[in-house]
Amino acid sequence: MIDLKQREKMNLRRRSIYLLPNLFTTAALFAGFYAIVQAMNGRFEYAAVSIFIAMILDGLDGRVARMTHTQSEFGAEYDSLSDMVSFGVAPSILMYEWAFRDLGKWGWFAAFIYCASAALRLARFNTNIDVIDKRYFQGLPSPAAAALVAGAVWVALDNGYTGYDLRWVAAALTVFAGLSMVSSIKYSSFKTINMRKSVPFFSIFLVALFFIFVAQNPPLNLFLLFLGYCLSGYVMALLALRKAAPPANEP
Repeated sequence: MIDLKQREKMNLRRRSIYLLPNLFTTAALFAGFYAIVQAMNGRFEYAAVSIFIAMILDGLDGRVARMTHTQSEFGAEYDSLSDMVSFGVAPSILMYEWAFRDLGKWGWFAAFIYCASAALRLARFNTNIDVIDKRYFQGLPSPAAAALVAGAVWVALDNGYTGYDLRWVAAALTVFAGLSMVSSIKYSSFKTINMRKSVPFFSIFLVALFFIFVAQNPPLNLFLLFLGYCLSGYVMALLALRKAAPPANEP
């Protein structure tokens, strides 16, 4: 049993505000805000790259909190609000400014579907965090959805396409990313990977190959990476349905 002093100490820890992990969260929030500003100024490549930087920083704050034992309720709520700006508002504004302005009401409708889906996805995650299977995400994670949208803009700009050229494709991709976030499709969380566990030398070699692969063409390869992750949930769902289907009656 936990005595009264231990319980009070745990409650104090949950209510506390710790500097180190919240620095990473603030940096991620700034990157998302910077992406919004750059999108409004027409500097779309800077905005797309800023969203990827926010994604990296968002992945670090939770790991830093767990490694330093500085998790808190404040940090969890702050991280969720930062995610809404960086992975909900920023990608939707980026897409609207880049491709949706000429679509009229359909443009802001597509952008709002993504933004609202990100908010619903984060709210569902916060309310189900204690009951879901830690091995999987329910619905596409908002950072992955943001990376898919930002990656599409980045790879299009890198290949000389304008938002007007791809406005309908961009709208379909944005709506698809939004609906994937609020779906019930399972996505691997990769939380079963133990970073402190010893690994074979070949694993380090594969990590090096991964970085080389991304460095060859960052816009294209990052977009393909997150597109593959987004589609992986649908592939696993189809395989699960096929496995669960009753066998056909043999003649």
